[in-house]
Amino acid sequence: MSKYNLIIDVAECTNCNLCTLATMDEYVDNAWPGVSAPMPRNGHNWIRILTKERGQVPLLDVAFAPTMCNHCDDPPCMKKDTAGAISKREDGIVIIDPDRAKGQKHLVDACPYGHIWWNEELDLPQAWPFDAHLLDGGWDKTRGVQSCPTAAMQLVKVDDEEMARRVTTEKLEVWRPELGTKPRVYYKNLWRFSACFIGGSVSEEKGGVVDCVEGAIVRLMKDGNEIAKVSTDIFGDFKIDKLPEGSGSYTLDIVHDGRRVTRAVTLGESVNLGEIRI
Repeated sequence: MSKYNLIIDVAECTNCNLCTLATMDEYVDNAWPGVSAPMPRNGHNWIRILTKERGQVPLLDVAFAPTMCNHCDDPPCMKKDTAGAISKREDGIVIIDPDRAKGQKHLVDACPYGHIWWNEELDLPQAWPFDAHLLDGGWDKTRGVQSCPTAAMQLVKVDDEEMARRVTTEKLEVWRPELGTKPRVYYKNLWRFSACFIGGSVSEEKGGVVDCVEGAIVRLMKDGNEIAKVSTDIFGDFKIDKLPEGSGSYTLDIVHDGRRVTRAVTLGESVNLGEIRI
C-alpha cells in the first residue's frame, strides 16, 4: 500500500518560514473535524525551522532544517496514550484526535522530538497532522510543500519498498535515528547538521609579497591513514567536510611546489584554521 512521506532538502531551505506561516494559515481559527482543533495564534510552531552554524568567520556555513511531527511508524506518543486518542492511519499519517485527547497533557512529553504542543485554551495536545484533511480531499501537496519557493519540501506517496529504495539511492536520513521511531519525514544533506569540517587558506610569500596559493594539495590524515585529499582554489582556500563531530586528532599535510607544512588539528566542532603559510 502506498503511504505518505515527506522529503526535505536541507541544502535548499533558506529559512523563509513560509511553510510555518502556511501551516498557521491553515489551522489558526480553523477546526478540521477528526483531524485537528484550531491552532492557537501564538506559542505553537507545528513546523519549526532549526538553524545550524558551522565554522568561524570568514569560513562559515549556515544550514536550516524544517522539523515537525515525524509521523513515526513506531510512535512513542501512542505508547503513552491512555484514551485511544492517537491513531496511525494505513497511509502512514498519525492523528491526535481533537476530542479524545482532551486533558492528556502528558502526551506533550511523550514525543522525544518535542513536536507535540499543548493548547492551554482547549486543554488539548496538538501536532501537525500532515494536512490529512487536504490530502483526503484530493490535494497532492501539503501546505508546506505548496508554499516552499525553493522546492526544499517534497511529498512522496509510495509503498514502503519503494521508499526504502529511495532512502538508499538518494542518501536520505531521518532526524535522531538513534531513537528508533521509524519517522516518515526524511532529509537530504542532513550532514550539514550532523557533520563538521576542517578548512583554511594557504598562502606564500615571494619577493616580500604574500599571495594566495592555488593548487596546493591538502591531505587529511588520521592514525596514519589518508581520510581525504583536496586542492586549494584560486583564493588558496580549502574545505574538507562531512567529518564526524568530536572525532579527535587529525593531521593536515599541505604540499605545494616542493614545500610542505603540517598542522595538528583536534576536531570537536567545525574549525577554520585561518591562514596557513607554506
